[in-house]
Amino acid sequence: MDKREAVGSWLSGPRAAAEEAGVDFGYRGEQLGLPEEGPGSIARPGRRFGALAVDWGLCLLIAYGLITHGYHPQSTGNWALLVFFALGVLTVGTIGFTPGKRLFGLRVVALGTGRPSFPRGLIRTALLCVAIPALIWDRDGRGLHDKLAGTVEVRS
Repeated sequence: MDKREAVGSWLSGPRAAAEEAGVDFGYRGEQLGLPEEGPGSIARPGRRFGALAVDWGLCLLIAYGLITHGYHPQSTGNWALLVFFALGVLTVGTIGFTPGKRLFGLRVVALGTGRPSFPRGLIRTALLCVAIPALIWDRDGRGLHDKLAGTVEVRS
């Protein structure tokens, strides 16, 4: 293996390097019993980030327009985080999706039961507001916030 091949496998990530070595990890969600493609499959990062951006933008608009009225721009971000928390707990804990997730065709399901409960929505959203658990993913593409809440974000 020359240097370019070694660098190429490193840049492609551990999954590509393992596949070159003959190790098969399977597809994302296989260990969870989810389909590889289509409805019910693991949500891809692009859709997840898009839904998060829509939800955060909506929360910023609510905080700016209804709570701070634009008079306190330095506190708008704090209020937006509180609105984001309330939105996530109320919507994910009851119907399984936020407005952004609905727009991008995603939903949150509980492993085993299918529908997330209010406590699962509370745990998941609280950890998502901290942000660090959302940046730590397993090989199935689930963030630490999903693992600790016992949920998974799938395509609807």
